[in-house]
Amino acid sequence: MPMPAATVLEILGRLRTRDLDVRLAGGWGIDALLRRQTRAHRDLDLLHRAEQETAVLQALDDFRETENARPVRFVLSRDDGAELDLHPLHFAPDGSATQAADDRGGTFPYPAACFVTGEIAGTPVPCLSVAQQRYFHRGYEPRPHDLADLRELRHEFGVES
Repeated sequence: MPMPAATVLEILGRLRTRDLDVRLAGGWGIDALLRRQTRAHRDLDLLHRAEQETAVLQALDDFRETENARPVRFVLSRDDGAELDLHPLHFAPDGSATQAADDRGGTFPYPAACFVTGEIAGTPVPCLSVAQQRYFHRGYEPRPHDLADLRELRHEFGVES
């Protein structure tokens, strides 16, 4: 079931009211950069501060964990079909962060400058920069919708995929 923009904003609103620091990535993150929805999205990729994970889970208490690929990521699902793909980040004092890339100590870097603001349905939302979105999509074999997302970035911002 596709996730509508209203659901994304509802989830972000719940997290923001608890002062939880999350960022959009993936397809919705790209649409936030583009400031328009380009396609239907099955899920919402959210980056969160690892030390806030317990509070994030409490704020999302109507979701249940349906996949555990920690330390890299985990998935929460709700009865209405909403699905969240959560990625824990470990922040450094300079505002940069790392995400586990595997269970052997590998990491993905997130420079401080990659944390930017986009827009969904006219609402400012925290997301990743164009460069970081491109990097985020390198960690796996891109699926057709990932390739479409990268084409949108290339078309809008003139960057290579």
